Amino acid sequence: MTVLEHEAPAAAQPAWRGRFPCNEIISLLDVNRPFNLAESTSQDLTVGDVLDMAGLETLRGLKLGYGRSAGSVELREEIAKACGVPAEQIVTTQGTALGLFLLAFEVCRPGDEAVLVTPCFPPSRDCLRGAGVTVREVGLRFENGYRLDLDAIAASLSPKTRLVSLASPQNPSGVRTPRAAIEQLLALLQSQAPQAILFIDETYREAGYGDEAIPESLAALHPRIVTGASVSKALGAPGLRTGWLTVPDADLRARLVVARMNTVISGSVLDEALATALLRHREPVLAPRRRLLAEGLAALAAWCEAERERIEWIRPDGGALCCLRLRADRFDDAAVSRFWDLLPRHELQLASGAWFGESERVFRLGFGYLPPDRLAPALSALSTVLDAAAK
Repeated sequence: MTVLEHEAPAAAQPAWRGRFPCNEIISLLDVNRPFNLAESTSQDLTVGDVLDMAGLETLRGLKLGYGRSAGSVELREEIAKACGVPAEQIVTTQGTALGLFLLAFEVCRPGDEAVLVTPCFPPSRDCLRGAGVTVREVGLRFENGYRLDLDAIAASLSPKTRLVSLASPQNPSGVRTPRAAIEQLLALLQSQAPQAILFIDETYREAGYGDEAIPESLAALHPRIVTGASVSKALGAPGLRTGWLTVPDADLRARLVVARMNTVISGSVLDEALATALLRHREPVLAPRRRLLAEGLAALAAWCEAERERIEWIRPDGGALCCLRLRADRFDDAAVSRFWDLLPRHELQLASGAWFGESERVFRLGFGYLPPDRLAPALSALSTVLDAAAK
């Protein structure tokens, strides 16, 4: 059941009048079924986990006044270490989505354009529209493994382009964009959109698998690049609502700090103190989570192989998420509808591809949120739904 269905029957719903588009991904904030394969994060940390890192006595003396205009000095120093840039280039935000909204709101003016690589996390699209930006979407294809299409991006660029936005690894697919492709994209911007900023969402960058090497942040690659990330996904603390932007240009950075002041005043000093402690301990936190992600990915890969006659999938490069697709030769449009209708009856949740700019035949599956002893039963239940939907 979606949020809108809680409010009124479909026939009685008035036309949506909000400044931001309404996307049904909002339902994930309110519904959490036992077999939740819709979440894109790893398992959540507890307050106790982070308190142990911070030290309760240290927090007792924390004054609950306003925070610093760009975020606490200690927090920005820890972020800078992770991103490989000076701390002065960091502006903290209430999550990455707010950072992108402030960036679009400040960089773009009426008549300006943004190029957005899709499929993408819905707020990445909708915050641009909410900021009044003209959005040109470049849709990547399942058939091509959601690899960056530089020709399509080039065709969408113009002197009006002020912002190009993509994620690496992507949400919903978990596919990374190689550094070489980013360098080619920068060359395109130089020639076709010389005033454009390249925003790269690196929220899932450190969510790797086992002992695989983690790519360095792209924050220091070029002055045109602004990156965003948070403690939400790889570190499992979305409830702290702490994210950041890396902003090399001092003028843009100052404008973003003023924009932050005029929207949220400052960050929560408690959230920032806990996030600082978490980042100081990020390697001991990330190591076991990466092992769990590797185990989850292996279990999913085995399930996908067993179900290869009914589903297709794109193996992710990072993150606790990936994209699967119901095979057209086994599921017609009516069967796809049955598939989605049957999920709640089996206590299952998935994220519809339609939320991200894909078709309903595609879905995002999260393999890191459920404990290992719950993932296998969830995948078994999903097979049961496939059985029933295909009839």
